[in-house]
Amino acid sequence: MWKRIVLLLPLLAAALAAARDKPENWLEVRSPHFTVVTNANEKAGRRIADQFERMRSVFQVMFPHLSIETGSPIIVLAIKDEKGFRALEPQAYLAKGQLKLGGLFLRAPDKNYVLMRLDAEGEHPYAVVYHEYTHLLLGKAAEWLPLWLNEGLAEFYENTDIHEKDVALGQPSPGNLELLRENRLLPLATLFTVDTTSPYYHEQNKGSIFYAESWALTHYFHVKDHQQKTFRLTDYAELLAKKVDPVTAATRAFGDLKKLQSDLEGYIRQGTFSFFKLSTSTEVDDTTFKARALTGAQADAVRADFLAYNERVADARPLLDRVLQEDPQNVSAHETMGFLEFRAGHRDEARKWYEQAVKLDSQNYIAHYYFAAIAMNTGAASPGDDAQVESSLRAAIKLNPSFAPAFDRLAAFEGMRRRNLDEAHLMALTATQLDPGNVGYRVTGASVLMQMDRGTDAVAVLRGALRLAKSPEETAMVQNVLLHAEEYATARDREKEQDRRRAEEEKVEAQEDAASGESAGTAEAGPPKGPHRFLIGALQNVHCHAQRIDLTIAAKGKTMALHSGNYYKIAFSSLGFMPKGDLNPCKDIEGMSAKVEYVESSAKSAAPYVVAIELRK
Repeated sequence: MWKRIVLLLPLLAAALAAARDKPENWLEVRSPHFTVVTNANEKAGRRIADQFERMRSVFQVMFPHLSIETGSPIIVLAIKDEKGFRALEPQAYLAKGQLKLGGLFLRAPDKNYVLMRLDAEGEHPYAVVYHEYTHLLLGKAAEWLPLWLNEGLAEFYENTDIHEKDVALGQPSPGNLELLRENRLLPLATLFTVDTTSPYYHEQNKGSIFYAESWALTHYFHVKDHQQKTFRLTDYAELLAKKVDPVTAATRAFGDLKKLQSDLEGYIRQGTFSFFKLSTSTEVDDTTFKARALTGAQADAVRADFLAYNERVADARPLLDRVLQEDPQNVSAHETMGFLEFRAGHRDEARKWYEQAVKLDSQNYIAHYYFAAIAMNTGAASPGDDAQVESSLRAAIKLNPSFAPAFDRLAAFEGMRRRNLDEAHLMALTATQLDPGNVGYRVTGASVLMQMDRGTDAVAVLRGALRLAKSPEETAMVQNVLLHAEEYATARDREKEQDRRRAEEEKVEAQEDAASGESAGTAEAGPPKGPHRFLIGALQNVHCHAQRIDLTIAAKGKTMALHSGNYYKIAFSSLGFMPKGDLNPCKDIEGMSAKVEYVESSAKSAAPYVVAIELRK
């Protein structure tokens, strides 16, 4: 999914209920790491910002070696009553008889939203926020962290209570205990190997034995390691980071798994549970918080953006229209309009909105990023467009060096144009390091590696990405690219072996010629150089041999023969439609209309060298 929405079922504590201000009175409180937008009063806004900063400091203490910078802003919409909340919550929950929510967590590539009700009640009001914030931080360890421990830690920290002088961690979860006591546990060897493709894992159904047992085992080790002064969870994590398989790592760190299973079952049946109280300071200097009143247009722009990301487009557009009427220079409204047009498939319109947002605020990294990403998708090929796209991506990176999507798009941009490939590879690596759980960034890196003629390395990267795929769609996408990469690597290995043998034969022939007093030489044409040219027409006579491809393009009553020694290096794109399934250029492009980018061959008798094909409807 392009985003993730998680329901906050426990309701917010009544102690946080705000004084009833007029509905149109909105304000913003900015702390070092969060932005709170509320229609309550300033005291409530500051308290919420303080709680979120304290939550962050807890994780800083508990995970001292883990980077906790998210790279994307976290915006908290704190709504004072049910009426204002329902104006923003997901459409599906507005129907009569649906479950009443206390809040939700919405995660997108470029920002994170928390929506919460201030008049709600509950024992652990921030449970889902702690749960999802833990996942956000643990995303940095996604490459080696097994699913059970990832979910176990999130379940463990979701019941956190943060007070003025201490923090309560790891309070027991009654729902998980009830489920575990009424059902048979999974064998630990099974639990340790559950991944996102497993039938035991259902992300939308958190009330499963997998989640409950993951919580129980994590809780068990946290408590036992503290009581016995051992470091079994830490030892286990270190083994996983060294690529030891989960079951072997568990046996080495935890000992006999059958005994551990028995101990865990006894632990679950016990009557009382320990939890932790940290006296470590989580104080936050709230004098650094900045509060300001928002105009009606500014508040509407924030709400419209949330509605757009929450897929309530019919409600977002009227708000945006009103904002742009009152404040035509509102940058946020331009961004959101661009996002809506992009989601609707209107890429030219989306590009215009983001381009205007960049002009209104040159320091807006999100607008820079989306303008460039959309321009790349529309198949722009003029030197001016290329320069503008590259400039915007570099600006986004400079403005926010922790924003992974900009690094990924710059890697893809340079890879598609077969230039600065070493830098492109570095950009792809940086994106992956910033967000290791994003398989798309790994696919980009693999594509760059193939452009660098490193097919074997590309295959290794994609096999790693396949293990991290979180959905059937991601799995299918990675598998398709992996298939091509494996074919490419095999063909290149075969070609290199042929070249090696040919070189040996030529060396023997040269030695024989020298011995007989003869001399011979061959002039080999170098790679094509010179200006890039473009031609629009119909593709015909497509023939492939191994990775070589020959074809002709018919345009204006004439035909031109084209050639590439490696069709994996041709930058394929589409304009106005999305190809169905995996594109096979040797079979699927015959007869299609296309814009072809090519370079004249250095050998006059050879066909021009095709470098890019933009397929058109």
